[in-house]
Amino acid sequence: MHLKQILNVLGALWIFLGTTMLLALPFSIYYGDGDTKAILLSAGITIGTGFLLWVSTRGGSDIRVRDGFAIVTFGWITSALFGMLPFLLSSAIQSPVDAFFESMSGFTTTGASILTDIEALPHGILFWRSLTHWLGGMGIIVFSLAILPMLGIGASQLFKAEAPGPTKDRFTPRIRETAKLLWITYILISVVEATMLWAGGMDLFDSVCHTFGTMATGGFSTKNASIAHYNSAYFDYVIIFFMILAGSNFALHFRMFNGDIKAHIHDKEFKFYLGIISVITVIVLGIVYLSETISPELALRHSLFQVVSIVTTTGYITADYELWLPVGQLLIVALMFVGACASSTGGSMKVIRVVILFKHAVYEIRKLVHPTAVYPVKLGDRIISDDIIKNVLGFFLFYMAIFVAVSIIMAGLGLDIVSAVSVTASALGNIGPALGSLGPTDNYSHLPAAAKLLLNFCMLLGRLELFTVIVLFSRTFWKRK
Repeated sequence: MHLKQILNVLGALWIFLGTTMLLALPFSIYYGDGDTKAILLSAGITIGTGFLLWVSTRGGSDIRVRDGFAIVTFGWITSALFGMLPFLLSSAIQSPVDAFFESMSGFTTTGASILTDIEALPHGILFWRSLTHWLGGMGIIVFSLAILPMLGIGASQLFKAEAPGPTKDRFTPRIRETAKLLWITYILISVVEATMLWAGGMDLFDSVCHTFGTMATGGFSTKNASIAHYNSAYFDYVIIFFMILAGSNFALHFRMFNGDIKAHIHDKEFKFYLGIISVITVIVLGIVYLSETISPELALRHSLFQVVSIVTTTGYITADYELWLPVGQLLIVALMFVGACASSTGGSMKVIRVVILFKHAVYEIRKLVHPTAVYPVKLGDRIISDDIIKNVLGFFLFYMAIFVAVSIIMAGLGLDIVSAVSVTASALGNIGPALGSLGPTDNYSHLPAAAKLLLNFCMLLGRLELFTVIVLFSRTFWKRK
């Protein structure tokens, strides 16, 4: 690896990260909550450290594949470390472990929180907390590629290592242009959602913060009761719509903005995505009817909101699904393993991988019946290559192995089996709420420090699609060539 070039890019990333902290200043000053000094100091430390590192390591070579993996992984870890400074310096969170957990949960768009009284936090800190979602949603590195010219060399290695999803859609031959278009699309949709929430009566601050959580499929809210605080059909349906958009492939949105109105309709993964949402919502609707005495419209809204929130890995809540029948809770856990579309801001395994796994299973059954026949695995008219199938099978194997191992460790750390299994699925899928002692109305503050650190690692694994992080533990990765 080229250590000098890796450190140079990390320094540039920290400069950018520290600059974004200053975006919280207007809210801090306007509301006068006393967090201005903490935000300025945090930004100064982050920018100063980044500048010193960047200046002292200039003149490195091009970024190669191994360098890209290292930059992305350590970029996210160090972003979470610097990102916890506003929490600590403002005394919003006292424990470094808790502050790191909250920061990592934000940047990885998980939305799990150790906070017991969110509404007591200063507005500047609340804004920064939500902004970590928005930055992490489309990707800190991808954003950096779009705005920092110094990262132009070797940019493709960073994009491949960090862009969300099993496929990396490129709109143009140039990686920097692709990154810009991704972020322009992301910003435009975010502006529309914030405007709609504001027009519906939510104040501007909360509108922006909840937009950050929606578009990043993160789930951090400015209210203790999450979206349930508003008890508003308008807000629920607006957020449902934009959660579905955030869980869709952003390449489809870009194509639609450029005149291809039927881009979503013709995409097989998007159809499966909507199909999963529709089928599970109907089943959950029946379960809600049996579990609660509420109006048909409210039952439909609660069912649709929770299903969309979990499958897109957003984690916003309008109803306590732990009050549902056990079969409803099991469906929620099952959705944690599905996730949204490739090249979306959603986490978990992604719909495309689930579809490929299912089609490959059907292929294997057919081969048992007709061993000599040729049955290509297809997605629509496109034949899925053996390399992609092997990649998906490998991803699934690693995902489930890590899930089982971490679940056992979490149980060993004192969690009951329901909490241990569901919180592991939630952390790996970047979802947030789980079941048991970590359900939608609970928080993570009671977990031991070891459990929080382990879940931090799971969040990072999930956000970077496993392989980007796992490759760093390979002996061959560190060998000189």
